[in-house]
Order: sequence, then structure tokens, then C-alpha cells
Amino acid sequence: MRDCLNHRAGFDRVLMTVAATFLTVSASSALAQDQARSSAAELAIEAAIPRPEPANVPPPTASDIKLDTTATVQDSAKEPTKEPVKAEAAPGPDKVETKPSDVATTPASEAPKSETAKSEPAKTEPAKSEPAKADTATATPAAPAAPAAAPAAEPVKAASNVPAADQPVADKLKDIVGAKTSRHFDRKNERAAIEKFYGARDFAPVWTQAGSLTAAAKGVIARLKDAASDGLNPADYPVPDFAAATTPDALADAELKLTASMFDYARQAQSGRMHWSQVSGDILYPEHPVDPSEVLAKVTTAADASAALDSYNPPQKLYKELKAKLAELRGLGSGPVIEIADGPALKYTPAGKKQAEIVVEDPRVPQLRAKLGLAENAGDTRYDATVAEAVRKFQSGAEMKVTGILDDKTVKAINTPKRDKQIDTVLVNMERWRWLPRDLGVPSLGDAYVILNIPDYTLKVMQRGQQVWTTRVVTGKPGTHATPLLTETMKYITVNPTWNVPPSIVYNEYLPALQQDPTVLQRMGLKLEQNRDGSVHISQPPGEANALGRIRFNFPNKFLVYQHDTPDKNLFAKEDRAFSHGCMRVQNPDQYASILLNIAMPNEKYTPERVRSMYGKSEIDLKFPTPIPVNITYQTAFVDDAGKLQIRKDVYGRDATMINILKNGRGKDLENVVAHSQPSYSRPAMTLPSGVAIANNGGGFGSSGPNFFERLFGAPALAPPPAPVGRRPQQQRVFTR
Repeated sequence: MRDCLNHRAGFDRVLMTVAATFLTVSASSALAQDQARSSAAELAIEAAIPRPEPANVPPPTASDIKLDTTATVQDSAKEPTKEPVKAEAAPGPDKVETKPSDVATTPASEAPKSETAKSEPAKTEPAKSEPAKADTATATPAAPAAPAAAPAAEPVKAASNVPAADQPVADKLKDIVGAKTSRHFDRKNERAAIEKFYGARDFAPVWTQAGSLTAAAKGVIARLKDAASDGLNPADYPVPDFAAATTPDALADAELKLTASMFDYARQAQSGRMHWSQVSGDILYPEHPVDPSEVLAKVTTAADASAALDSYNPPQKLYKELKAKLAELRGLGSGPVIEIADGPALKYTPAGKKQAEIVVEDPRVPQLRAKLGLAENAGDTRYDATVAEAVRKFQSGAEMKVTGILDDKTVKAINTPKRDKQIDTVLVNMERWRWLPRDLGVPSLGDAYVILNIPDYTLKVMQRGQQVWTTRVVTGKPGTHATPLLTETMKYITVNPTWNVPPSIVYNEYLPALQQDPTVLQRMGLKLEQNRDGSVHISQPPGEANALGRIRFNFPNKFLVYQHDTPDKNLFAKEDRAFSHGCMRVQNPDQYASILLNIAMPNEKYTPERVRSMYGKSEIDLKFPTPIPVNITYQTAFVDDAGKLQIRKDVYGRDATMINILKNGRGKDLENVVAHSQPSYSRPAMTLPSGVAIANNGGGFGSSGPNFFERLFGAPALAPPPAPVGRRPQQQRVFTR
């Protein structure tokens, strides 16, 4: 029995030894797992997080662990890249026994970051858990952590200050504006302006607030609907129906449609419905496109949005006067309608060598004076020279035979004007004003400028908004010799100029004449030079008989035109004066020169007499310190000083071309640039007939010599103008006469 007991005790000792060994191995394995689990990241977190004292912390409950798990998901949503760390940080049930603060802060650990970087965000976590310390260990103290997930995605909206009622529209605008393509804006600069403008205001609508129109929207809509008063077509600027827009999608669409119409109005009010190159190749005005960003900023911040949008129309007095006359022609004006009664024909006969002046009287003349805008001597019944001249101008503008006689046909035309035609004439003249620079003059010289009206054959010098001087001019013949429309700057005056004959005249007129008469140029006082390559140059030395007279006014341009004196003064007495090859002849050049010189150099005290004292046989250039703008215009309709609408003959057919384009146009395609060929300054080689006197006898320049532009203006030929800003050129823009 003792032996059995001894054996049993020995067996028990063996079992105890095996069990102790097993427990030792198990404990070592568990300890190894704990050590492995205590990675560098976890140790760093534990070291960085200030743990509450055990005496102050209630034992964890299941609800505590659930809430911490929610917080972990919330953090991972904000920082998706930390998901792998979170997955590794909760491998098994051991982690469930961890304190809530440990679980909540586990996603903040990032192994690559330094200790300092890790500790900074971790310091903020205890602040979030502070309320939990103050309360009992229930789920209630941690409840605020759950709703925190909703505002976490809205910090941008809160900072944008977009009213809640407008937020759905703002979201739709963001989607539309952020799209790669836009059905509202087909111009790149407009799309860029929209993105910048609406992005800066977090895409809040500007034309509506809580679905109702703003004051700015009402002003813009009023201006667009009244576009006809400025000679524009309201149909080109459609106004969306905001009343029918009851959804965020519809309101966002209406918002952008109104903005697009505003852009179209501002652009066309400032630069025109059609680009000037659509009309002819001999027009060249400087571009002045609108900046869409500036339009948005100006109109949306203005106290009066309608006035701000209206400011893109031409500011010149003559444009505004045409606008008023357009309203009158459309029946919107005020005042009684004046009718001229039938009666005998009235004719004025000036005094002649063998007869005295004949002036008839008629009771209809006061009505005639009022009808023709003659304010002076309004009650005078005499049909004198002034009335007869006004009748002549009316007949010319009405494309009637110009006689100055008030006959039945003229009375009928005065009483029943072709209003539709007059309206069209006024409209195209308003359109041409949009092509001109907004500032016609130069501010440093009191806004001085020269303006020449081709159909009226007059030139005016303006300064400080007032007419300083005027004179008659002769302009180019219709067709290939038409005077071009342009804006340039007059840089100097040449006294005693040499006439360098334009290549068109040399090759189309003079050289063919030499074939008939080899001495014709000699008898005309012209000098012919032939270069070694066979090209020729013809000129006329300074002198009294020079085709340019005594003075040339130089504003270098690619059309090679200028203003000048002329020895043929008789043409200035004619009513229609389109006789030149494109240049403009001035009736009183000495007065014109002194006026310009006194504007450019007021201290020099120039007079016409001083200018004439320079006449001789040598060229004298008088350069302006500040160039003076020269504007060549085509005004077939304008309002005179008496407030009367004047209509002039469409001598070059510009009105007819523009009316046809506007009535049969292609919408916005009219704003595109049409390319025209570049004028050539080269001269082909010629074989001259025998007997022609050659001034240099073939000893001229080795090549073709200086081109005509260089001979004329003493500078390299002008480079082609830059592509216009804000438009879509079809190809390089060049021009021809």
C-alpha cells in the first residue's frame, strides 16, 4: 500500500512537473505575444497620451467600447490612408479590454512621422474626452461624438456663407460651371470669367436670392429688353423666365443664361454686332473688346445695374444724338408733326454779273425752316440762300436730283420721308460708332483729335469737346479709290512735300500713258527713276504745281493715304467731292497746319502766315511732340448743331452692305474677322519705251530700292495688326484697298 502510495505520489510529482512546464511555456508564449503587440507605434501612443489615474476612471463597459469604435470609423473617414493601421491595431479580444481612450486614439498613429508630429494631434484627443471624465461611466457622456460625424463634411459650406435657401442652386451651378464643356458660353474668356466669379462666391447665385430676382437682375433684364433703343436687337439677348424656374436646376440654368445674354449685350454694345472686316477690306479701327470678368464685377456691384450695362454703348455725343433721333423716327419722340403745304415752286437765284440776287417770299418758308432744322430767323418768309442750301442737302440725302428748288416732288419727300429707310440708315451709323475708339482724342492735349466725315466731305478739329476749326475736303472716288476708314495718329507735317506717286497710279495710269506718249511725264513735271532690277519710281519735286500742294499731313498707315493741299481748288465748290485716288485734299491747309501745330506746341504761336513763310523747294518736317489722333469716319446720318437729323448720300455703298448683312446675317458669326489681302509695296520690272527720260539713267538702287511706304513716311512698312482680343479670327487679318 505504501509502495502504491509512493508510486502515486511520484506520479503526482511528475504530473505537477509537466503542468508547471506547460504553464511556463504558455506564459512565455503569452508574454511574447504581448511584447509583439506592444509595437513602437503603440508604445509611442501610450507614452504620448496622458492617461487618467486609475482611481478616477470607472471600469470600461461594453457601451464604452462601442462608442470608441464609432469614433475610430469617423477618424478613418477623415483620413482614409490610416485604415491599414486601424486594422492592425485591433487584432483580437485583447484589444477589447483596452481603455476607451486607447482605442479612440489608435488611428492617429503614423509610424513614419516623428514623435513630435505624432504627439501634436494626440494632444487634442483628450480635450474631446474631457466631458467623459466629468460625468459617470455611462453612454450618455460620449453621445456628442456620434452627431459630430455630420458637420465634419461641411466646413466649406459653413465658410462660404451661402444662404441655406440658395445652397441647392449653388450646388447645381457648381456642377454646371465645373463641367468641361458649357452650353451657355462658347468663348474661352467668358468661361474662365464665370469659373472665377462664381467660384469666389462659392457658386451662390447673383441674380436670385431664395428664388426671387435681385435688384441687379431686374436692372440687367430691363436693359436687355430695351436693347432696341440703342439700335440693337433684343432677340439677340434672350431673357430667361425666372418665374417659371421653380427648381434648383431651372434656377441655375436661368442664372447662367442671363449672364450669357449680359455678356453678349456688353460685347456687342461696345464693339458692334458685326466686325468691320465683314463690310470691306479698307476699314481698320483699333480693337477694344470687353473683359467678361470686368463686366461681371462692374454690373453686379453697381448701384444701378442697368446704367452700368448701358455704359458699354458709345459715350460720344453724336451717338447719343442719333439714339434720340432713332426714337423720334420710331414714333417715340415728342412734338407736333410739321407739314409743308402745296404751292408754287420756290427757287433762289444768286447774284450774277448781269443780274441781281432773286429772293422770293412764301408763307410756307417758316414751316420749311422748321422742318429742315434752320433755327436762325425761324419766322422769315424769304426763300434765301440759306434755305435753298438746306433744300439741296435734303435732296442729296434723299438721293434726289440736287437743284435747291422746292418743287412738288421735294415737298412730298419732306412731308413723307422714307422712315423705314431712315431708321436703317441711323441704325448702321450707330453700329459704326461702336467701331471707333471710346476716346477719340489724346488727354494730354485736351482730348484733341481730328475727325473727317467722308459722305459730308468735311473735316473738324476738336478739343475739350468743342469744335475748334472745320474745312471742306475732297475724298476718294467710289470703288477701288475709296478713302479708307481708319484711326491713326498724325505724327508730323511736311511743308513743300515731294509727291511719291503711289504704285497703283504708276502701273495703272502713268506707265500705260508712256506707251502712248514717252514725254508725258516730263511735261507734267514728274521724274522717273529706274532701278537696276527694272522697277520704276515716279515722283514730283516740291513746288507750287506739286500734286500735294504745299503741305502734307502725315499719319502713317497701311493704306498709304494722307491729307494734303492741292493746286486744284475748284473742286471744293462742288456739292459732291469724291474725286481723289483715296487721299484727302484739304481746302485751307495753312490754317489747318497752324491749328494743329498750336495744339501740339502751344508755346510756338504758329499762324497761317508763319506756315506760308516756309513755302519753298525744300522739304521741311514739323514733328509733333505728342501725336494727334485722326479718325476717318463714314457718317451718312448725324445731328447738326441745330438738332436736325442730316442724311447724306451713301457714296461708297457702306450703308447698303451693312443693312443687308444685319438683315440676312449669321448671328454671332458676324463678329468673326474676315481676312483680306495685304497691300503690296513691291514694283514689278518694266521695259520702258524709247524716248522716256530717266532721271537716274539706270543708276538707281541695286534692288527695287525703298518701297513706297518708306519713301512716303520714311519708316519701315507697318507690320500686320495683332489678332483682336476677345474675338475668334478665322485666319490672319490683312487688308487691301
